[in-house]
Amino acid sequence: MKRIIGLGLALAIVCLLAGSATQARAQEWSAAQKEVWKNVETYWKLGADKNLEGFLAYFHDDYVGWDHQSALPTTKGELRKWIDHDFKTNDTVVYEIKPVAIKIHGDVAFVDYYYSQIMKGPDGKEKPSEGRWTDILMKQGDKWVLIGDHGGKTSKD
Repeated sequence: MKRIIGLGLALAIVCLLAGSATQARAQEWSAAQKEVWKNVETYWKLGADKNLEGFLAYFHDDYVGWDHQSALPTTKGELRKWIDHDFKTNDTVVYEIKPVAIKIHGDVAFVDYYYSQIMKGPDGKEKPSEGRWTDILMKQGDKWVLIGDHGGKTSKD
């Protein structure tokens, strides 16, 4: 019995240390990774501020993305009408994004992150949601722009 308790305690300690190592590693970004993440933060802020043109300036003309809730992928042109409608009918009350992984291969970057937000709909009610995204960005001039993404809400609502 003592052996089982000892093994359980050892396993718990290993899991705790492994989790701590993962969190520590996630925060040790290179300068290039920080630059990519800064762009993600910028387009999230532009979206929260309902700056349609500024937000869409972070989408490459050949962008194709696929939200969990969509039957098919969306192009930049199709996305424009949905975002325009969303900006006219909803408000971002608060949001938070947290990076999980950022991998850069030349002028292409893959960014995995979690988000949580509270949106206020046209009825004035606030709705929380959370989810995750993988953004695929390409260096274009002095900024990183989306060429693709996949993800969306993981919350039930």
